[in-house]
Amino acid sequence: MRIRIFAGAAICATAFGLMPAAAGHAANGPMGFDPIDGTPYADATADWTQPFVIPQGYTQQLLVDETTLDIYGGGVDDLTDMNTVNETGPKAGRYLYRTHEVGTNGSLSVIDLQTGEAKVIAQDPSWRRLDGLRWTPWGTILFAEETAGGHLFEAFLDPKDPTTIVKVETRAEVGVMRHEGIEALADGTVFVIDELNGGSIYKFVPTTRGDLSDGQLYALKLTGLADAAQTWNAATVNDKVGAFEWVALDMDQVVVDTDAAANAVAATEFGRPEDVEVIGSTLYVANTTEDRVVAIDLNRNTLSSFVQAGSNVPLENAAAGVTGFNNPDNLAQGPDGRLWIVEDNYLSDVWVAGRDTDHDGAADSVEQFASLKDTGAEISGIYFGKDPKTLFLNVQHPDKAQADGTWTITQR
Repeated sequence: MRIRIFAGAAICATAFGLMPAAAGHAANGPMGFDPIDGTPYADATADWTQPFVIPQGYTQQLLVDETTLDIYGGGVDDLTDMNTVNETGPKAGRYLYRTHEVGTNGSLSVIDLQTGEAKVIAQDPSWRRLDGLRWTPWGTILFAEETAGGHLFEAFLDPKDPTTIVKVETRAEVGVMRHEGIEALADGTVFVIDELNGGSIYKFVPTTRGDLSDGQLYALKLTGLADAAQTWNAATVNDKVGAFEWVALDMDQVVVDTDAAANAVAATEFGRPEDVEVIGSTLYVANTTEDRVVAIDLNRNTLSSFVQAGSNVPLENAAAGVTGFNNPDNLAQGPDGRLWIVEDNYLSDVWVAGRDTDHDGAADSVEQFASLKDTGAEISGIYFGKDPKTLFLNVQHPDKAQADGTWTITQR
């Protein structure tokens, strides 16, 4: 693998550290909010100074865009995708890492949240459509390719300098597929998905915690469906709920073509599963084509429709200017344990799902936190780091020139 590791002079960003969030807001708790009025269909524009419509009491701030760190130049979008900070270890929370979803020569970049400096820390000509990104409890960074035959990689950092990568290992045992979402648990378990219509949901259990070079990959299979009904079919989305099991896959086949290994055991197929997030004992998965986020109870081995357009959140009708839920993509755990969701569409919305207090498997409420004004962009990389009052978001492939970059939304 031809990996370029970067440690030279940094490029200074416009924002020199995060603005401190002031206490006090009418709604409850950290990031409590009163929902916005709706998606700004009538006000969409590529001419903006601030890209988001946000609730009262909040401030949006640019960290880095292509005017301060232009990785690919020549008018080519950096395609800033996912975010994570160094969640543990020395200087925890100081550094924000990002993937860049370009077709070739993929990059990892980092922003020093204290100084505002931004730089590329790794780049490789063979890396394609880098997307998923996750800090692990054992102190490494997992990132992956969202493309056919895509790999998951593990970056190891200099113990004295979290902005320096000393090596990158390919982790084919965790699947060769169209990777996007990645989740890593304290016990070493890793959850991943295959992002296509007909993709499955996977769990990797390592032989030794923190060593992803050896272990067993499992695929989720609903037990109440016949094998023929496990395949992807938009008309049968509502049937794909209920009890499930984790089925072990042939590891010799996994490291070559994981989808084929899942098909061999008739694993359940979903409509473009994209991101994953574990909150407590529940694994949430955004199924984009289904306009649905599912909740997977890891203790009871049951799957339910947690957020679903036309069920507990409205359907979107952009042509008529009607705000609704469409193409859920990235997920994040909020500071109070609620699930935050962004859409992969135009104009992208940010939604926050309430809790399931009546235990019917669905969120009791779903509220709109923010929306994007740019006519060509989508939101990506929704993430909370160490500060519970700061939300990180990326603006990806905007119509506005050199505006592909990373923003924060904070309580004032």
